Amino acid sequence: MAARAKTRISETRSTAKKSAGSELTIATRRGSARATRPNISTARLKELVEEATVDAYNEVERRIGFLTMIQEHLGVPFETDVLGAPVQVTGVDFNDADEIVAICKRGGLVQRIPVVDLPLPKSPPEGFEWIEAYRFYQRGGG
Repeated sequence: MAARAKTRISETRSTAKKSAGSELTIATRRGSARATRPNISTARLKELVEEATVDAYNEVERRIGFLTMIQEHLGVPFETDVLGAPVQVTGVDFNDADEIVAICKRGGLVQRIPVVDLPLPKSPPEGFEWIEAYRFYQRGGG
């Protein structure tokens, strides 16, 4: 898994740099994503964390596990609002700081927002529970 992890980080970094284009600056606030998140049981979140990290030996591999699960299960594109601005989430990736980020587009502009800060729409997309599991994990759950 370690070799696969290093390859995955390289691939996602090069993808992020290639697709950087114009940047839309949208400030986010910690906690803003909590307003519309649906409820998922702690037991279910723990199951998802276990599934995403089952073969991971370190933090890098755990993040790669979460990124992979989010990419495979999240129904994109979907629309949401970020601080009152409508955006379309077109995918997820790593940024240069190795954070899992949502790629948000508005017109021809692009902004990468950490998924832990991403507000979900009232009707969340298919697979949103993987974002919730990652948030749970980041808060020390699992």
